[in-house]
Amino acid sequence: MIRPVFEPETLPVEATGADLPPVAGDRLTPDGLRARFEQPLAWTPEPFVEAPWRDTHADPRVAAVLVPLVIRERGLTVLLTQRADHLNDHAGQVSFPGGRHEPFDADATATALREAQEEVGLAPSRVEILGALPDYLTGTGFRVTPVIGLVHPPFTVKADALEVAEVFEVPLAFLMNPAHHEERVFRYEGGERRFFAMPYPRGTSAEAGQSGSELGGHYFIWGATAAMLRNFYRFLAA
Repeated sequence: MIRPVFEPETLPVEATGADLPPVAGDRLTPDGLRARFEQPLAWTPEPFVEAPWRDTHADPRVAAVLVPLVIRERGLTVLLTQRADHLNDHAGQVSFPGGRHEPFDADATATALREAQEEVGLAPSRVEILGALPDYLTGTGFRVTPVIGLVHPPFTVKADALEVAEVFEVPLAFLMNPAHHEERVFRYEGGERRFFAMPYPRGTSAEAGQSGSELGGHYFIWGATAAMLRNFYRFLAA
């Protein structure tokens, strides 16, 4: 099947999660997150699935990402990357640090920490692992485990220029506000692709690793990254 090409930012917003309940503020703190991962509360992952662009009979490639929650005085932030434009998979998109599982990785946590160190120079010793969300199957053939971790300052980041164009941070409270969760649909001959998007205005925070040269516009968080954040919302709101 030939993957249809589309510009996700140009598609209209069909709905948002403005009618959904907010996440309690005390859960968006380090102690609140630790307590939530210790609680066996029932919750249901988002039912959206990505339409497969590849052979559905092929085994998905195993991967993991780190969802790095940085402890800042103003509140927790999520460290994200803008992928380089020349990459084969998800070029130019906003992503969590992560990648394919390697045979020497003990588990998904090891994959996520290794990839975060390789991509953005984040030292594993600065990350407190809280747990993981259910695997997410992408339409490009990856089964991704989102590993959640608290990042304790001080730490430094240095983007691998071969993979990462930019490193930045977004307030967790913004991403966990369902009113910011847009639902968009791309319709094409033979089907449609429905996805989440969470556009975030660009800033000039030095903490976010930006030079200050990018003014105006927004980071367009969408696809698998937005879907995993939506699942994180479902988990925290349960």
